[in-house]
Amino acid sequence: MSGLSIAQISNPSQLYKSGLVATCANCHGTNGNGVVGASIPLINTFTSEQMLTQLQAYKNGSREGTIMPQLAKGYTDEQLETIALQLGKKR
Repeated sequence: MSGLSIAQISNPSQLYKSGLVATCANCHGTNGNGVVGASIPLINTFTSEQMLTQLQAYKNGSREGTIMPQLAKGYTDEQLETIALQLGKKR
């Protein structure tokens, strides 16, 4: 399996959260660790708060980007918060 524990699989809430975070992996790598040779920003250095601020800025149009504004608009505010909480560094 792709790094999910048995406890995560039996917990629908955690499975949902993991699924949301997995959508970021195509561009930003697993857990935001980047993709070798890609010119996509690393996001594994952001705190949850910093990440949520950036995601909200993409969604509301105050931050420009290539694909991120379009993607962010497809998520609810709750989903963006979940992504930020799951991926962001806990300091």
